[in-house]
Amino acid sequence: MKTLEVKPVIAIALPSPKRNWSTLSFASTLYLYPVLELLLTTIPRELQSEIRLGLQEALVNAAKHGNNLDPTKTVVVKFSITREGYIWVISDEGLGFCAPESVYDHPNCPDLPPEESENGRGLSILYQVFDRVHWNYQGTELTLGKQIPRAKHQLAWI
Repeated sequence: MKTLEVKPVIAIALPSPKRNWSTLSFASTLYLYPVLELLLTTIPRELQSEIRLGLQEALVNAAKHGNNLDPTKTVVVKFSITREGYIWVISDEGLGFCAPESVYDHPNCPDLPPEESENGRGLSILYQVFDRVHWNYQGTELTLGKQIPRAKHQLAWI
């Protein structure tokens, strides 16, 4: 009889007194409801809908485009909450993403693509929701930041 190894759906490492980052990982799937609920637990209610939309877009991209929905590959989310705001670092095991030049040239989001366009809205959503959107050089890790409105001028980036 063969034994099938199954990855846990969600794994969480909570922050310890020595570090202020928590880590959540899950097998590549589009069933993101429990992941989003965990990531939103400490977000103020008035920001939850907007942040949910942005995080969902980023997580779908990591699972679908990064990991090709391969259940043996994992999406990892590191997140931190500070006095100044929220930071999420989303990593996938894919080959990488090459963001369009316009993303790097403009600190603000480009306009949404035409309605008849079949793709391209994801980047626009990320830039509209988050105050910071940055990919690593390989395109396998995305850092998102959202400042707390009352401390907008104080957010220090890692």
